[in-house]
Amino acid sequence: MTPDIRPGIGGLLDILPGVLTTVAGPAAGFEDRLGLADDLAGIRRVAVLLVDGFGYQLMSAAAAVGPTLDDISQGRLGSARPLHCGFPSTTPVSLVGIGTGRPPGAHGIVGFAARVPETGRVLNHIRWGDDPSAAVYQPVPTVFERAAAAGVNTVVVSKPEFEGSGLTRSAYRGSEFRGATDRYALISTVVGALNDSVPLVYGYHADLDHFGHGYGVGSPEWLDAARGVDQLITMMAAMMPRDAALIITADHGQINIAEDRKIDMDTDDDLGAGLEAVAGEARVRFLYTRPGAAGDVLAAWRSILGPAAYVTTRDEAIAAGWWGSVTREHAARIGDVVAVCTGDAAIVRSKSEPGEAALIGYHGSVTAVEAEVPLIIIRGDE
Repeated sequence: MTPDIRPGIGGLLDILPGVLTTVAGPAAGFEDRLGLADDLAGIRRVAVLLVDGFGYQLMSAAAAVGPTLDDISQGRLGSARPLHCGFPSTTPVSLVGIGTGRPPGAHGIVGFAARVPETGRVLNHIRWGDDPSAAVYQPVPTVFERAAAAGVNTVVVSKPEFEGSGLTRSAYRGSEFRGATDRYALISTVVGALNDSVPLVYGYHADLDHFGHGYGVGSPEWLDAARGVDQLITMMAAMMPRDAALIITADHGQINIAEDRKIDMDTDDDLGAGLEAVAGEARVRFLYTRPGAAGDVLAAWRSILGPAAYVTTRDEAIAAGWWGSVTREHAARIGDVVAVCTGDAAIVRSKSEPGEAALIGYHGSVTAVEAEVPLIIIRGDE
C-alpha cells in the first residue's frame, strides 16, 4: 500500500510565517496558514522552541515524568495540537523547512544525507561545513531573511558549535545567532532576547533526540532528558513577558527498532548489487544505481524487503508529491530508487555506518510517531 506522505504544508513549515504575520503584521508579506492570529491575539513577542525528537505521539510518555508537560497534555496550561513535519521526518529536512517555510523540493535538503550531483559525493547534512556553499545548495530565502527585509529583527539561539555550519546557514541565515551551551543558557538567552524587544526568537534543544537514539524512547536516559525538557519549558514559560508567547514544536518523533528488525545491507550482496552510492538514513534509503540497473535494483529490493518497506522510483515519488514541487536540480539529489520503511524495520549498514546501525531510536519515515510534531502555545499572560 502506498504510504501517506505529505511535504509538510499546513504543518511545521508554517509556524514561523504565522508567527511573523502576528508580530509584524500582514504588510510583512507572510501567510498565517495555521490560523495563529487568534491564539496570539495581543502578543507582540514570540519565542519558538524546537525540541529535537519531541514528537507529538511521545508527549504522554514525557508527561509521565514532567508536571508541566502533564498540565499541557491535560489542557490545564496552554494549548496543544499535532502538526505534520513533512518528509522525510528528519532533522536537517525539518530545520531548513521551518527556517524557510518551504518544502524540501524547493529548498533542496531532501534527506538526512544525499548525493551531490556535481561531485558524486554523499553529503551528510548534519556534518556539513562550507562545501558546498549553503547559499548555492539551499537557494531559497529563509524566513529570517524575509523578516529582515521587512525590518523585523530575529534571533536564533543554538549550540555555539553549530554557528556557521552549512545546515545553520541554510536554515537560519538572516538572523542574529547567539550561542547557548546548555539548557540554562538557552533559557536566559531566549528570554533575554525577548526582553530586548526582539519580536521573534527561535531556540533549539537537542538532548531528547540524542538519548532517544542511543538508549531508546522510554529508557531511563530518555526519561531523564524528558525531565530536562519539562524543566526547560517550565522555566521559560514562567519568564515570558505578558505580551509574549512561547511556542514549542519539534522536527520529528522517534521509534524504537528491535535488533531483529534491522535489515543489514552490508551483509546481503543482493541488496548491494547495482548500486553506485547509498544515502538517506536507516528508515528512508536513497539508492543511486549504476547506468541501466535501476529496474533490477527496484525489483530486487521489492522482493527482498517485501512488506518491510515501500520501494519505488524517484520519478514516481516526485510525481506523488513527497517533497512538494521539486526543481530539476534538487531532483538529482534523490536516489534513483527510494525505500521507505513503513512498519517497524530499519535498513542499516553495519560496516559503512556502524554507529547508526547500533542505534535503538530511529526516525525519517511516515508513521505518526515519527512524522507528527506538537504545536504547543503558552501565552505570557496565562
